[in-house]
Amino acid sequence: MRELLETVRAWQAEGAALGRAVVVRTFGSAPRPEGATLVVTADGRLAGSVSGGCVEGAAYEEIQAARAAGVSRVIRYGISDEQAWDVGLACGGTIDVLVEPYLRPEVLAAAGGSAGSVIVIPLPADAPAATFGPHPRGAGEPPSRSLRVADDGRLGGSSGLPEADAVIARVARQLLARGGSATVAAAGRQYFLEAYPAAPRLVIVGAVQVAMPLARIARELGYATVVVDGRAAFATPERFPDVDRLVVGWPDEVADEIGLGPADAVAVLTHDVKFDEPAIIEGLRRGCRYVGAVGSRKTQADRRARLRAAGVTDAELARLRGPIGLDLGGRAPAETALAIMAEVVAERYGGSGAPMHTLAPASSPA
Repeated sequence: MRELLETVRAWQAEGAALGRAVVVRTFGSAPRPEGATLVVTADGRLAGSVSGGCVEGAAYEEIQAARAAGVSRVIRYGISDEQAWDVGLACGGTIDVLVEPYLRPEVLAAAGGSAGSVIVIPLPADAPAATFGPHPRGAGEPPSRSLRVADDGRLGGSSGLPEADAVIARVARQLLARGGSATVAAAGRQYFLEAYPAAPRLVIVGAVQVAMPLARIARELGYATVVVDGRAAFATPERFPDVDRLVVGWPDEVADEIGLGPADAVAVLTHDVKFDEPAIIEGLRRGCRYVGAVGSRKTQADRRARLRAAGVTDAELARLRGPIGLDLGGRAPAETALAIMAEVVAERYGGSGAPMHTLAPASSPA
């Protein structure tokens, strides 16, 4: 939903009425994940996607029908569903799509907010359960009131079912930590948890050449960016026009100022002991989710010896990524930046960094 904000706000400024479809569950090789959204105006404009093109036409018609009837419904599209062949989803995936007659303002607020939150939408009573197979199109029901889970994991309001509240709060905290959205079943009802975690942040120590493409790539991936360097001549708006924050100072001295903490990824790029090592120590001791530093293997070995002498524990050192980045083979600044960002993303989602073809199951002989 976040990628649609600019378009949606422009339409709302025109007074356009909006309906929405959102993927709430996937099976198999579904083309879009949970949370993928299609927004449609009453006059026929659309933005977003729930299927990469396979079922957009059908979803469009369902949104307009929902607007006319004033009800929400969950519709299943997949190769086991005869309707799916009509709309073109014959690629092996199955999706459950929640269609609603309007775009919930609380969803829009969560998508546009800086603090993380999860919007909890009770699904219609006739929504398909989490089992693969055909599902008849239900009559739907008026949209139910949503709940919100704040960035600290607290559930605002109640479903009226203590068992469901406990499940919702637990799953919402997981989604706020790792991103994504999910449908959960509890106490005989189903709930779609649409998560909008606070934007991840990348703190770049060293306003060097690699830092410039790294900041651009991170921003494209939705990361807030901070560049820190003690040299004012390097840390300039001309070199870094799009970063969220540019700080001139020593990394350990500005850590409190920038609120360095566990949710941050830190990339140390300066090749200078007096900058590198204080930044590494701060990142490790504050529990930053990713701490990586440039340097050859010999440089890394010497650095680790000095860090141990400075009191950094072996457990802390085990979290240090050095040399930084994945082995992509390239050495140009933008290629190095890509390798660094690839490792940051892999860490965030628990990815292996291995080629996808090595992870895919072997196909059966024909």
